[in-house]
Formats: sequence, structure tokens, C-alpha cells
Amino acid sequence: MDTMGRHIIAELWDCNPEKLNDMEFVERLFVDAALQAGAEVREVAFHKFAPHGVSGVVIISESHLTIHSFPEHGYASVDVFTCGDRIDPTIAAHYIADGLDAKIRENVEIPRGMGPVEVPAAKVQHVN
Repeated sequence: MDTMGRHIIAELWDCNPEKLNDMEFVERLFVDAALQAGAEVREVAFHKFAPHGVSGVVIISESHLTIHSFPEHGYASVDVFTCGDRIDPTIAAHYIADGLDAKIRENVEIPRGMGPVEVPAAKVQHVN
């Protein structure tokens, strides 16, 4: 293993606002994303804000997945952090972006535990 973990920071734009504001949907999506990546889910905590927005975390044995949604902007801020080299965080990140119908996706992957961090440029994907 070259790193302690891999951290995907995903900026998701032009998402389905109804999905972003549906706490039960987002919670299920995140648990399913963790399972799709082969992670072991430990704890789940989500909160619905008024009048809109959802924040939450899925704690996995390998680290965590988090979201802060802004339905009024069609935007979600997502982190997928996995320790070790058994789990690929990009699987979960893509699953989440697909589930939220994100049309613009910016992903940055940061290797964790290697010393000084150099943040690479975002990989932008436009989905039609």
C-alpha cells in the first residue's frame, strides 16, 4: 500500500433537486454506494434541514462517506474516504453522482497519509 487511504472530493452540479432534498433517498443512496464499493457499513446519521437540504454521514470500517446538499442550487458536496487499498472510492463516488442525476461532476482524488498534500486539478465530467 502506497498510501493510508484515498479521498475523493466530489462537486456535483445540476443534480435533481427533489432527490437532493429527500433525506430517505439520500441515506439509502449513500448506504448502497458504500456497499457497491465493497465497504462494511458501521453507522448511518442523516439530517433534513428546513426549508431544504440534507447532510449526512455513513461510517464504514474503511472510513466514511459524507454529503451536504443544496437543492436550491442543484448542488451536492460529497466526500468518499477509504483507508487501505481494498476499496475503490471512485466506485461509490460515481454511484452517488449517477443516483443524484448530476450533469456536471468535478472529482479530486487526494492520497492520504503520504506527507505534504498536493491537490491535483479537478477532473470535470459533463453528462448529457
